[in-house]
Amino acid sequence: MDPHVPGSLLKLWYRELYEPLIPPSYYRRCVDSYDNPQAAIAVIQSLPEINRLVLCYLLNFLQVFARSENSKVTKMDASNLAMVMAPNCLRCESDDPREIFENTRKEMSFIRTLLLNMDTEFMTGVV
Repeated sequence: MDPHVPGSLLKLWYRELYEPLIPPSYYRRCVDSYDNPQAAIAVIQSLPEINRLVLCYLLNFLQVFARSENSKVTKMDASNLAMVMAPNCLRCESDDPREIFENTRKEMSFIRTLLLNMDTEFMTGVV
């Protein structure tokens, strides 16, 4: 099986959710805390429980791929994983192209910060 198929299906599933994994009411806090690990983690800890648990499960899964021994093979380090997953977890509701463009980098940095700093070990083994 082509390894891109499951990855594409995962991205599609998150992208097609009616409401993004990180609800719109949390969006501003996310982009404001993109470079502050403690603030970024606090945002996630304040999410509704189901959103928090699903996001932590996803982050735990992605952290496996972000490990250096895996990213050497896949070329998908934390930055690359954040680039492809941020648009599926966060959605800017603005219609202003300039704001959307400026926030894209912050969205990616927010997810990267979580991948590098959030302890998701409690999700290991959860099915």
